[in-house]
Amino acid sequence: MSSRGHLQPWLAFLGLFAAVALPLDAADPARLLPREGLAGWSVILLLALATYAAVKAERSTVTAILLALAAHAGAWYALAILPGLAGHAGPGFWALLLTAWLLAWRLVSQLSAIKPRGGLGGFLLKLVVPLIFGAWLLIFWEVIVVAFQVPSVLIPPPSAIWAKLASSIPILAADFRQTFLKAVIAGYVIGCGSGFLVAILVDRIPFLQRGLLPVGNLVSALPIIGIAPIMVMWFGFDWPSKAAVVVVATFFPMLVNTVTGLAASQPMQRDLMRTYAANYWQSLFKLRLPEALPFIFNALKINSTLALIAAIVAEFFGTPIVGMGFRISTEVGRMNIDMVWAEIAVAALAGSAFYGVIALIERASTFWHPSFRT
Repeated sequence: MSSRGHLQPWLAFLGLFAAVALPLDAADPARLLPREGLAGWSVILLLALATYAAVKAERSTVTAILLALAAHAGAWYALAILPGLAGHAGPGFWALLLTAWLLAWRLVSQLSAIKPRGGLGGFLLKLVVPLIFGAWLLIFWEVIVVAFQVPSVLIPPPSAIWAKLASSIPILAADFRQTFLKAVIAGYVIGCGSGFLVAILVDRIPFLQRGLLPVGNLVSALPIIGIAPIMVMWFGFDWPSKAAVVVVATFFPMLVNTVTGLAASQPMQRDLMRTYAANYWQSLFKLRLPEALPFIFNALKINSTLALIAAIVAEFFGTPIVGMGFRISTEVGRMNIDMVWAEIAVAALAGSAFYGVIALIERASTFWHPSFRT
């Protein structure tokens, strides 16, 4: 193993020594980590074992398990004692957190070096690394906000956001149903479907490609905040006006990507279809549409997140007293920032899940494409 590979464990060893020797509390220099009782000693022992295993052993399952347990036990303990150290966390606390983070970094490095496999094991491996990375982003967010006593009006800690989310499930569910299940899904289906059909029409009638696509590019550059008030005037304050904004936002990405995909087939392939006496529709369904699938799914994935953004922004300009955009704009005015972040979390999860579903369908439909070959 290279010297660079040993850097994280040795830094973790130094951090562990500092966590034991330096005070946890800047206001109480005599407060050291081992004096925190059985929990403190258990964390120190686990961190020491994981650091020793990382220094002495090559990559192994036992080492990975030790690293995972030690890193997250250290993080858990740091978060457990954090409320009592708000505003006066000492160097021992930061050394403890740094040690746990270095061991987590070492764990992620080892997991990332494993060659991906198929089946459930490969899927879990692909899932674990981003989960660990995301968990540590939340840990640092919590620690920085609480330790430095950042006002919750500026940014609340993840614990406060989670508490608000757990206590506001009926409100969040109603907002999700109004924005996502009604406006986003309807607008996404109509916008992507109509964009796909118009792309076929443009491909079939060549002069439309020269006349319609430049106009389409111009309309696609229109800002959502300019379209939304007009759609509210046309379709009313309920979800149809938000769906109309989503249609406008998703129509042209689908149109442009589909037209590009339909032109992606090679001239030799099209000549071969002509030698088989294939007409336009046979060539379209047997050659050109399969070749265009990666472009079509690219548009679908882009639109999956664009649709949610468009619907939320559209709700700022007129909506019933329900919806993600309505809730965000209202709660910001009331300074309930934790509720705003809870809505943002729900929107992020919904958008990520939507994108993931489209990506899974893409994988099943275009498994033959070189980008999916392993």
